Amino acid sequence: MNHKESVQRHEKMYKQMRDGGGAKRREAQHAKGKLAARERLDLLLDEGSFIEQQPYAVSRSTDFGMESKRFLGDGVVTGTGKIDGRQVCLFAQDFTVLGGSLGEMHAERIADAQRLALKTGVPFIQINDSGGARIQEGIHSLEGYGKIFHNNTRASGVIPQISVILGPCAGGAVYSPAITDFVFMVDGVSNMYITGPEVIKAVTGEQIDHEGLGGAAVHTGTSGNAHFKFSSEQECLEFLPKFLSYLPMNNMEDPPWVETDDPVDRSTEELSDLLPADGKRPYDMRDVAEMVCDEGSFIEIQSDYAQNQIIGLARLGGRTVGVFGSQPFFNAGTLDIDSSDKVARFIRFCDSFNIPLISLVDVPGYLPGVGQEHGGVIRHGAKILYAIAEATVPKISLIVRKAYGGAYIAMSSKALGYDRVLALPTAEIAVMGAEGAANIIFRQEINEAEDPEKKRAEKIEEYQKGVMNPFIAAGYGLIDEVVGFANVRRELVRSVEMLIRKHDTLPWKKHGNIPL
Repeated sequence: MNHKESVQRHEKMYKQMRDGGGAKRREAQHAKGKLAARERLDLLLDEGSFIEQQPYAVSRSTDFGMESKRFLGDGVVTGTGKIDGRQVCLFAQDFTVLGGSLGEMHAERIADAQRLALKTGVPFIQINDSGGARIQEGIHSLEGYGKIFHNNTRASGVIPQISVILGPCAGGAVYSPAITDFVFMVDGVSNMYITGPEVIKAVTGEQIDHEGLGGAAVHTGTSGNAHFKFSSEQECLEFLPKFLSYLPMNNMEDPPWVETDDPVDRSTEELSDLLPADGKRPYDMRDVAEMVCDEGSFIEIQSDYAQNQIIGLARLGGRTVGVFGSQPFFNAGTLDIDSSDKVARFIRFCDSFNIPLISLVDVPGYLPGVGQEHGGVIRHGAKILYAIAEATVPKISLIVRKAYGGAYIAMSSKALGYDRVLALPTAEIAVMGAEGAANIIFRQEINEAEDPEKKRAEKIEEYQKGVMNPFIAAGYGLIDEVVGFANVRRELVRSVEMLIRKHDTLPWKKHGNIPL
C-alpha cells in the first residue's frame, strides 16, 4: 500500500469512527431532545482541547451475529479535555451505536480513561446514555462493569467524580454513578433503575412508566440518588463548569481561590430581621447562607431531597466552603434518617477534598417517631457524628437559634471536633426545649402550685434565662464567641482564615467502619 492509499484509508477510518451510528440515528437522538455523544463533549469542553483515547477500538465478539455489528470506538467516546482551562478525563456513551450498550472494549475504553484520571490527578466526568450490558457479549460485559466499579471506588476521595445521566442508565450500569460523588439528571431525558417497568410488572404486578420509576424528579426528590435536576441537556452541561470551579483537581490540592468584590467585613445586620421573634416560627436557612457567604456563590445540592437539612457549596472571602444546616421550613429542621445520610455524605466529600465546613444550626433534635426508630435513625443519625469526628478540615459552627440534645452534638459540639463554635445572641443550647425541661425538672412544684399554668410559664422562662442562653455555654468554653448579627460574615471569614492551615493527624488505620 502506497502513501496515498494509506492516507485515504486513514481518512476513511477517521470519518467512519467520527460518524458513530450514522446520521439517521443522530437525528433520532435529536428527536428525543438529546444530543449525540460528540455534540455533548463539544458543548462541555474548551474548544479544541479534547484528546481522544483508543478511538479505533472494536468489539472482538463474534457471537449472535456480532461480527457484522462492529463499530469503531465500540459505542463510547473517551479521552481528556479542558474545562475553563483545567484538565479533566471523561467519557460519553454513544446511544447511536448499539444503544450505547456496554461490551468488552467499550468497558475497557472507560476503564482506561479512569486509570488516566487517577494517574494524572484530574476530575473524572462520565456521561451515561446506555441501554445497559451488551447481552451478546455475556460475561465480558459483566466483567467490564466490575472494572469500572473497581476504578470508581479506587478514585473515590482521590479525584472528584461526576456522573451526568443523559439517557437510560439501567441494570448494572446504575452502580457506577452511585459510587461517584455527584449525579446530574435532566427532566424527560434521564432514567436510572435496576429493573425496568416491564420486569417489575412481570414480577410484582406493579405498573409504572420509565419516568415515574427512575426519572430525574424521582431520584432528586424521593430516592436521593441524584443531586441536581435540569430542564435540558444544554442547561446541565453549562452548569457543570461552574460547579467544577468550586472543586480542587484532586485530594492533594486546595480548591481554587476566586477573587470577590463582596467585602469580607460586609454587615449582616439584616439577619436580625430574618429571624422571627417567635422561636417557633420558621424561616429559610438558605437566606442565612446567602447572606453570610460571598454574594451569589451559594449552590444548594440535593435541594429537593430530605429538605429538613440543606447542603451546598459556597465561597467565603473567595475560598470554597461546604455549608450544611437545619431548615426550619421542613419538619422544624430536625435530623432524621434521610437528612442524616445526606449531610454525612456531604461532610465526607468536603473532608476528602480539603473544603472547610460551615454548620448553620437551628435544630430541635432528631425526629421522633416509631417509623424513624424502626427505620434505623440511631444508625443513620450516627453517620453525622462519625463524619464530623473523622473530618480533619476546618469545622466551624454557627448556632443561629436552637441546638438541642444529640442534634446539638452532631452540628456544633467542640467535643465532637468542631474547631470554632460561634453563636448568635438568639442561640438556645440545652438537652431539650424549655417547655419539656421545665415539665420534668419542676413537675412537683408546678403540680402543687395554686395556678399550675402560671407556675409552668414562670419555670419555662426561668429555665430559658438561666440555662439556655449562649453565655452559659460560653462560660464553660463550649462556645468560642457570641457574635452580633452585623458581624457574622466577618467572623466566619476570619474563622476560616485562622483555621485554613489546620493540620490534624488521625490514628493509622486501613479505614474506619462507618455505621452504614
